[in-house]
Amino acid sequence: MSDNIPNTLSARQAEHDPNFMLSLARGLEVLNAFTPQRQRLTISQLSQKTQISRAAVRRCLYTLAALGMVHSPGGRSYELLPRVLAVGHAYLAGTPLAKVAQAALDNLGKALGESCSAATLDGDNVLYIARAAVNNLLSIDLGRGSRLPAWATSMGRVLLSALPEEQLEVTLSRATLIRYTPHTLCDLSGLRAEIARVRMQGYALADRQIEVGLCSLAVPVLSRHGQVVAALNVGVPAATVCAAALKEKALAPLRRAAMDLSLQL
Repeated sequence: MSDNIPNTLSARQAEHDPNFMLSLARGLEVLNAFTPQRQRLTISQLSQKTQISRAAVRRCLYTLAALGMVHSPGGRSYELLPRVLAVGHAYLAGTPLAKVAQAALDNLGKALGESCSAATLDGDNVLYIARAAVNNLLSIDLGRGSRLPAWATSMGRVLLSALPEEQLEVTLSRATLIRYTPHTLCDLSGLRAEIARVRMQGYALADRQIEVGLCSLAVPVLSRHGQVVAALNVGVPAATVCAAALKEKALAPLRRAAMDLSLQL
């Protein structure tokens, strides 16, 4: 078994490993169940989402509340508290990738006059590690530490396209495919074809996939060894900039920014 902290799938396989702390894994799964789309969750909802018993979820929430990480303002549903940010702040603020990505995004955002972001793959989600916000096109406020479903976003599709086929299938099979907008591509065969297209062309266009008002373009960031380690994207108002115009305007600058970032890693 890997010495790294196991992800959700391997965690379930490690339940009988004497070195594996199941209670800690359960607590982390409960924390990870909260998303920008589901900021308040009941014990039943958390149990269903994590596949952890309601009794165990209740104990996790009791402990997390005592530590100041969650609270239940109405007595029924729970939500995260700001102290949770301390868990990941050291990584997000200190990792070299996040630092150089922020500088690259600041320059790119000024040049294009549009909001730009950088993200890595975190399980089934993209994790935002840097962002230069020129305009807020989403109904949720994105920043460092924000997560969105990988399958529905331009950066996520770029990152998914770099996965080995078997790992990609596992990731897609456990994704909850929600029709966020009338334009959301949310059938598995269509997603597989789109991700294959992204892999071939080296960029992803997500037109009104997760928000009606958003069109975004993403490209990969490579390590010195040629591995995809992150993605950069540019988001524009879908009402005024179509996907073709976004590609024409931003693809070349976005690729240059990604290449410059790769050289600094």
